[in-house]
Amino acid sequence: MSDVVTRFAPSPTGFLHIGGARTALFNWLYARGHGGTMLLRIEDTDRERSTDAAIHAIIEGLTWLGLDWEGEPISQFARRDRHAEVARQLVESGRAYYCYASPEELAAMREEARAKGLPPRYDGRWRDRDPAEAPAGVAPVVRIKAPQAGETVVDDKVQGRVAFPNKDLDDFVILRSDGTPTYMHAVVVDDHDMGITHVIRGDDHFTNAARQTVLYEALGWGVPVWAHIPLIHGPDGHKLSKRHGALGVEAYRAMGYLPEALRNYLARLGWAHGDDEIFSSEQAAAWFDFDGIGRSPARFDFAKLQNLNGHYMRHAEDGYLLERLEAILPEIPGGATLAERLDPELRRRVLALMPTLKERAKTLVELADGLRFLIARRPLDLEQKAADILSPEARTALGRLAPLLRDAAWEVPSLEETVRSFAEAEGLKLGKVAQPLRAALTGASSSPPIFDVMVALGREESLARIADQSV
Repeated sequence: MSDVVTRFAPSPTGFLHIGGARTALFNWLYARGHGGTMLLRIEDTDRERSTDAAIHAIIEGLTWLGLDWEGEPISQFARRDRHAEVARQLVESGRAYYCYASPEELAAMREEARAKGLPPRYDGRWRDRDPAEAPAGVAPVVRIKAPQAGETVVDDKVQGRVAFPNKDLDDFVILRSDGTPTYMHAVVVDDHDMGITHVIRGDDHFTNAARQTVLYEALGWGVPVWAHIPLIHGPDGHKLSKRHGALGVEAYRAMGYLPEALRNYLARLGWAHGDDEIFSSEQAAAWFDFDGIGRSPARFDFAKLQNLNGHYMRHAEDGYLLERLEAILPEIPGGATLAERLDPELRRRVLALMPTLKERAKTLVELADGLRFLIARRPLDLEQKAADILSPEARTALGRLAPLLRDAAWEVPSLEETVRSFAEAEGLKLGKVAQPLRAALTGASSSPPIFDVMVALGREESLARIADQSV
């Protein structure tokens, strides 16, 4: 199906939130898996709330996530003349009409409906009325002539076949009195003109599909394939909020998640391919179809995301992880200092430690925390546990160990043999020497393997740190 065209159409009123990122991913996967293309449309008709900063954040978020699209992003606002033109064509064909109802009349209609316990809806008073009767000085809106009998059917690939009684679909506005289009109208015109074949979006738009179908049929245009995906909830089953993870994609980047891990996790939020949990984007694209999308809201789980990210980190190339780490250092606490000191020599040390560092970290932020000891300035600020380990006896033992280390070859096997031999000679268990050594070298009670740490720090720095803590 090379003619498949999907689209992601965010409103630039804020960041690219995690639900929007999943919608973009599903559109991207479906297009890639069916030999088609995905387009990007910025729905910026709300001029008061749309910002250039939000547009930048959306594009940057999609780019970081690794989701590409065909051509330049399309501005919905830039197409307002086309939207108005189509609305006028509908009036000329008798499928829409000018409505001169005043704000006061509309308010009275809403009040009357509310008093009767009915949903507010327009009563069609200008539907068949002669525009010559229009009051002077009133700028009209344009309303679609919605069918008044029967039903409008939405055949949805996820939600199934749903029939909407046409009596509930009033003559909604498609062009405001200032000549700007409503969302409902602009979306239909844009999707048609862009050749969109499949509309994949959140199920909060499901009722919109009925009204948009009315517009498609009034215009004589083919209706796209609908696929409305359930929203994302928190682990407690409630609507996703910031405490659950309703953050911008840039927040996940700053928290140290890898884009490929986040893609994998989002793909599994509401879609499944058997019992497969870990898969590449190429596999997901080959497998992705609407049959695998559930109808119930997916539940966001930070613990699962973190564990999945840890898997991707353990299997990533060391140089790639360092590149990803460097990219986010300015955004994480204490990262700026690490970025300043990350010279070629320190990069070499970090890469030497990366095989052990990435086994212990589930995020890039944890990775950064694990290597802070490399840039710590002497004398180290000791964590309380490390200070407790460095008892007077331990400090004395380090003082006796230092000359032996000074003469050892600075390689893991030689350093390990030197420390083991020292412990045996002192009648101590290896841990009674290795733990004080770790505390003196890193300022912490846990770290990557201590002999790897020593090699990464180098002979001069290691001996100087030991001297700071020994007697």
